[in-house]
Amino acid sequence: MRTILTAILLFGSAQDASIKVDVDVVNILCTVYDRRGALVTDLKQDDFKIFENGKLQQVRYFARETNLPLTLALLLDVSGSVARFVELEKDTAARFLDAVLRPDDQALLMGFSSTIILWQDLTPSGPQLKAALQRLRSIPFKGLPAEGQPMPLTLLYDAVQATSNEKLKNVAGRKAMIVISDGLDNGSSIKQDAAIAAVQTTNTVVYSICYESGQGSFFGCSYLKNLSEATGGRMFQVGKKLSLSEIFQIIQDEMRSQYALGFVPSNREHDGKFRKLEVKLAPKGLRVRTRRGYYATKM
Repeated sequence: MRTILTAILLFGSAQDASIKVDVDVVNILCTVYDRRGALVTDLKQDDFKIFENGKLQQVRYFARETNLPLTLALLLDVSGSVARFVELEKDTAARFLDAVLRPDDQALLMGFSSTIILWQDLTPSGPQLKAALQRLRSIPFKGLPAEGQPMPLTLLYDAVQATSNEKLKNVAGRKAMIVISDGLDNGSSIKQDAAIAAVQTTNTVVYSICYESGQGSFFGCSYLKNLSEATGGRMFQVGKKLSLSEIFQIIQDEMRSQYALGFVPSNREHDGKFRKLEVKLAPKGLRVRTRRGYYATKM
């Protein structure tokens, strides 16, 4: 007998009537662009095809994401390497949260350097988030440590994993993480692959904003790019072409223009293995951005 449970999916909210869904439903968020890079927001369910490990799956659930609830995690690098950007981040991030969060949404604010600080836990309160942003401060490294003492660290991957596992794992609906950093991690207990696995497991889309810190940030930006693109998100580099406020505007537009797809895998094994995902579109000339895969539940 097929196991079912009563749950709220991406396709509803806590205020909606509960619906019975298959326990194995896999949810996918997609963003679609035309040849010019403009967002495409008028597609229908029949325009999408989902493949898992190369096998066509039946699209069972479909919704446009314009008004669905959002949980947002904002992770800010407050280490010495990006200290001079912290004040700019405060004001711009506050304006972004004002613009993007709606009454049914919630957000958290976390900082990371050689430690991980939860400045504000998940809340729908704009005033609480603004107050937390004002408390935000850089935690600079003060020169080289004394002989025999540990070097200062930046725990980027640990922060991503902790946020995914401890704050987003059991949250229903759409989830997004925005990481502002130079992308350099020199102290996490995990590698990048584990951080990617954490956000993929919780179906969280990662957007990253990379600052050039002058300390090998070119490579750091590539790390952030890998992290984001694996989840269906993007990496943006702050510079002459794009300001921080312009980047936030792009992220806001994309998060409010997504499609939510759901399918029940034809492979019903609960083996915990990674499965590759591919979404194809019927209309020609369009491209889709979505996560590259997911981990099957393990029984």
